[in-house]
Amino acid sequence: MKKNKDYEVSSGNVFADLELPNPGELLAKAELARQINNIINSKKLTQTAAATLLGVDQPKISALSKGKLTGFSLERLFRFLNILDQTITIKVSPKIKSRKPNDVIVNVPKLKKIPVRKPPMPTPSLRIQARKKK
Repeated sequence: MKKNKDYEVSSGNVFADLELPNPGELLAKAELARQINNIINSKKLTQTAAATLLGVDQPKISALSKGKLTGFSLERLFRFLNILDQTITIKVSPKIKSRKPNDVIVNVPKLKKIPVRKPPMPTPSLRIQARKKK
């Protein structure tokens, strides 16, 4: 991280800037969790429904939505994405000079908005009332 008098320029990985161990893995997990949360939200799933679908309990989904990822491995997040009908592609490439050898980069596509089907409007019932003859 480059330092200036007034501010510090980020390296692009907040976990590396905070000097946490395994910053590449932490960033990858955060990006995958963000994508999982985006998909859950786009499908308008409740935490309970998402938990049932993913085979975990609701508190795990709550933790995932809050970015508390200590109980989640990369493999588990991959499995969640597969269950949510996502394809995971792993790309191995030569080291870029500006990157450290243990960097992990996660690219996620933008989600398409899923159209929400509105239920048909109920047709008003016709009330026919007989008038009494006078």
